[in-house]
Amino acid sequence: MRLFLVRHGETVDNVAGVYAGIRDSPLTVHGVLQARRLGTHFADRLKITHIFSSDLQRAVQTAQAVVDGQSKSNEDSDKSALELVQLTVLREQDFGSAEGKRFGTPHADAETHEQMRARAARFVQGHLVPLLEGSGGKEPVVVVVAHGLILNSLFRVLSARFRAWTNNSQRRLEPSASWSNTGYLEAILKKDTPEGDAAEPSGDRKPEQPRTVMSVVGVNVLQHLEGLKKTRGGIGSAKFDKRQRTMVSFFGPASKKPRVEKEES
Repeated sequence: MRLFLVRHGETVDNVAGVYAGIRDSPLTVHGVLQARRLGTHFADRLKITHIFSSDLQRAVQTAQAVVDGQSKSNEDSDKSALELVQLTVLREQDFGSAEGKRFGTPHADAETHEQMRARAARFVQGHLVPLLEGSGGKEPVVVVVAHGLILNSLFRVLSARFRAWTNNSQRRLEPSASWSNTGYLEAILKKDTPEGDAAEPSGDRKPEQPRTVMSVVGVNVLQHLEGLKKTRGGIGSAKFDKRQRTMVSFFGPASKKPRVEKEES
């Protein structure tokens, strides 16, 4: 499996410097441009098989730009094949009473890291593991669009379950990462036979079964944003108005309505 963990584009609350966990902050004009750049970047390099996102609009809008990019790059294929699945379990940390308030505001009633990690584990078990086990030899290419803190929780869960390693050494990665707006972490998950088990077992010792391990290829990759500058005069930081459509959008294919799944209780 090729796995991409992506943070959403820039939001109004990012610019304002306020806590926005479950608060549904929209993308700015600049954030939409970032998302479109990301969609084009992936379309030029990947054929995505599965895409998941948080159900908050900043993640959905970013993920939809990725879906749109895939559709435009595969005009002769079935455009309905890639379905965006929105999940409440991928929402950002709930900051409680600090939601919408300036950074630094106390938030003792916020969702705990343990609770976030439990949500991330449910996502891995319920959505990623079935794809790993049911790939049938064909490598899934999976994109997950969410938020910085929940992505870090997800990375920690994946690291603990699948042993995260760098792609160029056997140094164990610290189970922590960071994401800029539309930055992504790329990882490869594959079956691996533990060292020392390639040869015939001696005595009564049985060889271990191949296990899935994770190699991290890149962290906070921002190649797609090279040369992108924010529009001056505050326009780039303003909320994006989807009614301000380009001429091209009137002739593009209609986007498939995404499926929304609620978090399991």
